Amino acid sequence: MGALIIMAMISLLLPSASLGQAADTAKATLPIGTSQVTKQTYPKTVGYLSFIVPIVTVSNTTAYNFSHATGSIGFPVGINVLYSDRFGFSYEFTPTIKSAGGTSKMSNLLFDPGTMFRFDHGFTIITRLAFETSGRYGFTPVFNKVYARTKDVNYFIALSLPARFGNAANASVGLNVQFGFTFN
Repeated sequence: MGALIIMAMISLLLPSASLGQAADTAKATLPIGTSQVTKQTYPKTVGYLSFIVPIVTVSNTTAYNFSHATGSIGFPVGINVLYSDRFGFSYEFTPTIKSAGGTSKMSNLLFDPGTMFRFDHGFTIITRLAFETSGRYGFTPVFNKVYARTKDVNYFIALSLPARFGNAANASVGLNVQFGFTFN
């Protein structure tokens, strides 16, 4: 609920032209007898929802998620501000729920903004910074692929490699898989 409030606050700070209330497309004027073409107008703001599952984390030891009766899952929500067909900026908040010893709790909140480099065929590389309420910080390269498109949403899968430092803990690197959808 708090993440939705934060998303709403961020969207209010964006220029009114990018709030998604304006039309997504502008019709190009073409000579008589040619077909009509639509072109994206930028900036464009889209929101997304997803879930992320850590697969493995390597530090001084290797830890696999969902081993030894423990596990965690994150629920990233965010806003992407697209400035062109090739570039954008993403603001993401990820609350993480950890289950261990028969109980579960929210264990961390991650804020990880980053630049988006968009390529053909729905492939995007996102370079994120990472700031966690657990006291850790770092960066996360993300490799994202849209695998299905509809009029209202695009479905994506992503692999991320979080590198974390700080809070008197050993440096770590992990592998996560993320599934979600963006609102068009």
